[in-house]
Amino acid sequence: MAIYRFKISFEDFDEVVREIDIKSNQTFEDLHKAIHKSTGYSPEKSSSFYVSTDHWIKGDEIAYLPSERKVSRGVVLMENSKLLRFIDDPHQKFYYIYNFDRPFDFHVELIKIILDADPNVEYPALVKKIGEAPKIIEKNNFGTVAVSSNPVSTEFDFLNELNFVPEDSDELDAMDGRGINEEEKQEEEEEEHTDDDDNFSDNDHFGDEEFDSKEDY
Repeated sequence: MAIYRFKISFEDFDEVVREIDIKSNQTFEDLHKAIHKSTGYSPEKSSSFYVSTDHWIKGDEIAYLPSERKVSRGVVLMENSKLLRFIDDPHQKFYYIYNFDRPFDFHVELIKIILDADPNVEYPALVKKIGEAPKIIEKNNFGTVAVSSNPVSTEFDFLNELNFVPEDSDELDAMDGRGINEEEKQEEEEEEHTDDDDNFSDNDHFGDEEFDSKEDY
């Protein structure tokens, strides 16, 4: 039984590479699960292999957990598709999309054909691992994206920024809910009022200076 050695790399993270040996009569589902045993991702996601040209142009689809629309269209299923049926070239390529909800795209290339299986190896077998697979951001039960277990809020925390402590609440009560800057505002208004009085006081006798007596005329 021939053994196919496939090189699998992320389309957007080409520094992350896996090489997997698999029997020619095993299925695309076996290859799909072997890939994610090596990446740490859950294999139970809707995914597809596509027979590809040398320039990664997608052709016939081979699907895992396909949508109803694909099923009604008669898509080929991974569990029913042996690898040897789709190998026409010693350097056969497949374009692979994992998890259509949050997709990662892969390039899968046949790089070697080994004529005899090793009886001491359980296939599929990971033969080379380079780089760590990127982390996947999942949705939590509330429908929001959970980036980390302790996300940092970007909202301005008014009381924390002012170093507010519970004992300061008496000061807020004393202001009768008028706000932190209300006293400053009142002081400014009083200063403006005083300035206005001073301006008028400077001209208190302007009438006497200009109209001392009708005799001047």
